Amino acid sequence: MPYVESGMLLAAWPDLLDPNFMHRVVLICQHRPEGAFGLVTNQRTEVTLGDLFPDHEGLAGADFPVFCGGPVDASSLHFVHRAPDEITGGLLISEGLWLGGELDSLAGFVGKHGLSAYDRLRVFVGYSGWGAGQLDLELIAGSWVPAPPSVERTFAEPGESAWRLVVRSVDSGDLSQQPPDASWN
Repeated sequence: MPYVESGMLLAAWPDLLDPNFMHRVVLICQHRPEGAFGLVTNQRTEVTLGDLFPDHEGLAGADFPVFCGGPVDASSLHFVHRAPDEITGGLLISEGLWLGGELDSLAGFVGKHGLSAYDRLRVFVGYSGWGAGQLDLELIAGSWVPAPPSVERTFAEPGESAWRLVVRSVDSGDLSQQPPDASWN
């Protein structure tokens, strides 16, 4: 069974047709015997931070993009970044990558850098979650292609190209060229 730890990326196997995960990349934030928690890194939404926090002094009107982290608890907010000196209170999940932090630090960072912060910050609503042993079973079944941690691939441009980039990082064959359903060939 593939070993998965915090910071690793999981690319959905090409025939994973669940619309929540088809050609998606998940950043694993935590993987323990009692379950796993991750964030889909390549599914941008039309929502902005300003939409989510219209009354927050530092975030109201912020035109910063928000991603769909997964199908679980769409009312939850998460963020990953590579700016620990400016966004305080985050937890290191792998070299160069932090999860969360203080909301006011996030607001200050976005206020200072605006959209230029996009290559150092991703904000998510919802998350991807697995119960005890569930992710391990999905890995054994071949539902996911595990890839080593990579800050660059975590912050790749969203969409299918990010999925292909992650798959190519671990498979030099034609796996990254496969459509979601083999019958599409």
